[in-house]
Amino acid sequence: MTVPDRPIPNPAAVRDDGEDGWTLLVNPDTAGAMAVNATGVLVWSLVDGKRTVAEILAAVKDRFPNARTQ
Repeated sequence: MTVPDRPIPNPAAVRDDGEDGWTLLVNPDTAGAMAVNATGVLVWSLVDGKRTVAEILAAVKDRFPNARTQ
């Protein structure tokens, strides 16, 4: 899978923030779903078509200094 330099979110995706700290991302076109934690929510919010992958990675590292990046 090739990641574009400036990824964009899937416009069909629906976000449902749970009370337990997890967020559910659902694609109604495919019925696919993914539960993400706070790191995943941060990444999802940064994927906007304007930021590069390197900028997104830097923002994640700023927020979660101990996060693995590879």
